[in-house]
Amino acid sequence: MLLGDARTGKLSDNITGFARALRRAGLPMDASRISLAIESTELVGIERKDDLSAALKACLVNRQEDLVVFDQMFSAFFRDPELTRQLLSQLLPKAPTATPGIPRKSRVQEALAAKNKNNDPLKPKEDELKFDAAMSASNRERLQQADFQSLSASEFNLVEKLARHVKLPLPQIQGRRTRAGGRGERVHWAKSMQLAARQDGDVLSLPRMQRKPQDLPLLILVDISGSMERYARLLLAFLHQATRGTPRQIFAFGTGLTDLNPAFKLRDTDDMLALASQQIKDFAGGTQLGQSLTQFRSQHAKKLTGRRTVVLLISDGLDTGTAETLDSELVWLKRHTRSLLWLNPLLRFEGYAPIATGASVLNRHVNGMLAIHNLSRLEELASALSKLLKSH
Repeated sequence: MLLGDARTGKLSDNITGFARALRRAGLPMDASRISLAIESTELVGIERKDDLSAALKACLVNRQEDLVVFDQMFSAFFRDPELTRQLLSQLLPKAPTATPGIPRKSRVQEALAAKNKNNDPLKPKEDELKFDAAMSASNRERLQQADFQSLSASEFNLVEKLARHVKLPLPQIQGRRTRAGGRGERVHWAKSMQLAARQDGDVLSLPRMQRKPQDLPLLILVDISGSMERYARLLLAFLHQATRGTPRQIFAFGTGLTDLNPAFKLRDTDDMLALASQQIKDFAGGTQLGQSLTQFRSQHAKKLTGRRTVVLLISDGLDTGTAETLDSELVWLKRHTRSLLWLNPLLRFEGYAPIATGASVLNRHVNGMLAIHNLSRLEELASALSKLLKSH
């Protein structure tokens, strides 16, 4: 039997409200996806809940890490009619009780967060809509330029989700392995004979031997000291998504070195951050980069790939260790890598100069220094890295 909403033409509104809830939870969503979901729902019908879930999932989810978020959101959204009504009004709904034994993702909990504490029915609707995830152009522009250190708690959470979608395409280099192609100095005889065998022994073309392009391996060192506390979490979320598919080694450093590669193997960013917070024991402490690099050299030196590795050092340079140790370790690191790039949030200050002891030592050894203090700088990071790598 058809439900009342289907008979009165509200099905499309329900699907649109559900898509908006998914967008609040961090899933990429646009009008074309929502339109396709509405069309598929009309074809599949709403008699079977599992069929409806499968149809919406096929239209609205395109990343493996979002499948659990979708399932939990679908279960919460289509169980409470009052929740549906609130979402259609673009209010922040009251989350129903979670299924026992299945903890919800933090992205789902935030999307289904409770309404304002001051839930006055006489309060104007304009005040109730101020937490809508669909930002105005002016708000988005402000957040693009806002320093991560100056964001409120709600703004920080939103910017962290936006940072997960920033791309970081890195330049490729010519590898040692070869393949058949149209250009090259030598003939690819094996491929030529293979093609000739298909043409009764006639050699009709001579493929050339060209080198395969390959990604530059990355070594990412993230400062998690007290002065970098807010930047560290956001940049870890950004790097987890932006460097996916790129050969990478990532470590956090404070008073010691922490290997974050097990955490970065997880597909979901929330799970990665949760595991990283358990692994890091010196979060928001001091900074001793020299000592951390000594630990890296003794325990993880084999993870460097020849002299092709690009090092991204994320720190404000406020080091508390000895300058001699830092200097000698940076000399070793630079000798075994392709480029050493310093991503410094203090470049947000006009006229900044690396005059602190640790910062001055870093400045002598790095191949370039880039700012990473807001979303706009993160979006420009790929082109800036390409220019620096080409110049060195």
